[in-house]
Amino acid sequence: MASELIDALQALAHERKIDEFYLIERLEASLAKSYERILDLEFDARVIIDRETGRIFVYEMVPVGEPDEETGEYSEFEERDVTPNNVSRIAAQNAKSVISALVREAGLQSIYEEFSDRIGDLVTGTVLQVTPDFTIIKIREGVEAELPHYDQKRFPDERNERPAGERYRHNQRIKTLIIDVRDPMSEEVRARGEQTRPAIVVSRTHPDLIRRLFEIEVPEVYDGMVEIKSIAREPGARSKVAVYSREAHLDPVGACVGPKGSRVRMVVEELHNERVDVIQWNENPAIYVGAALSPAKVSGVQIDEANHYATVMVPDDQLSLAIGKEGQNARLAARLTGWHIDIKSASFSVEQPEEDNLLIDDVEEDDGICAYATPEGIRCRNHARPGSRFCGIHAGEE
Repeated sequence: MASELIDALQALAHERKIDEFYLIERLEASLAKSYERILDLEFDARVIIDRETGRIFVYEMVPVGEPDEETGEYSEFEERDVTPNNVSRIAAQNAKSVISALVREAGLQSIYEEFSDRIGDLVTGTVLQVTPDFTIIKIREGVEAELPHYDQKRFPDERNERPAGERYRHNQRIKTLIIDVRDPMSEEVRARGEQTRPAIVVSRTHPDLIRRLFEIEVPEVYDGMVEIKSIAREPGARSKVAVYSREAHLDPVGACVGPKGSRVRMVVEELHNERVDVIQWNENPAIYVGAALSPAKVSGVQIDEANHYATVMVPDDQLSLAIGKEGQNARLAARLTGWHIDIKSASFSVEQPEEDNLLIDDVEEDDGICAYATPEGIRCRNHARPGSRFCGIHAGEE
């Protein structure tokens, strides 16, 4: 029986690519805990499995001498043989649970080694299970991924990678972006239930999902002739993508949009009808900021390089379009360009000369103008939203 146990452990270690000695050490530790309970030992147990014969010996570690005065722990022990007659039967029962745990760990480690270098890759999978907190997606046979969509109020430390409004059904095929691969050997604090959750974490909200989708649909992007410079996204609602052509005679926007909008339409359909605006990147920040506010038409842009501040003038009938619903268009344009954007109408710019900066100390608090001010004290010129002290762009400052 003892010899058969060693042969079985060696065969399993070779098949699963697990270190043979590590497997035996784990089994010894598991047996020690079991025998402490079964034999009702007063002191800790130690188990030794002979690597050649497979014989199992159980020893009780009886302390010798006096304990340390500071720690109260013993430094010397005497091994007392307490090996029971049915030691092999109990060992076989423990071996089953230990081997199962090791096989599971080996599988997770194999997945980690394969996918840890693929963070940022687009993968297509099939929905296996949908719960209120996450969706399990089958990437291929034996490999599953988790798309978390936890309630951030109840679980602030968990992720929410599902766009608002998206719902998934069993066997639905969806494209996702790999954003994390959990290391099974990591000693860091784990998320709730992480040991029973798939090691691969995917996302449908990450901006790079749009980048990968354009690489699939637009050959010029895949080949590098058209470069995606920046992406600003509010998942499930709207996105802006800035593109640039490395070829002088190639229109990057036209390449991404495609004939009659066919290419960008495929991206929009994969994003469940999320609106995608494609604009042309320009090294001139004034031109870039003006284009980023598309579809609004811009009259002029003033750039403050020192404060990274852009003042945009638009016709009166274009003001609401430039700001967008609840400030969405202006907010996305600011994220896309990296510039703080101040939008004002043509009539307001006449009332306020361009060379006169509006300072927060110069205006009363409830004057109907947005209360936001830069660190230098320059006041936003936009009108405040009804019932608020801020405009649509700076609503998040409340």
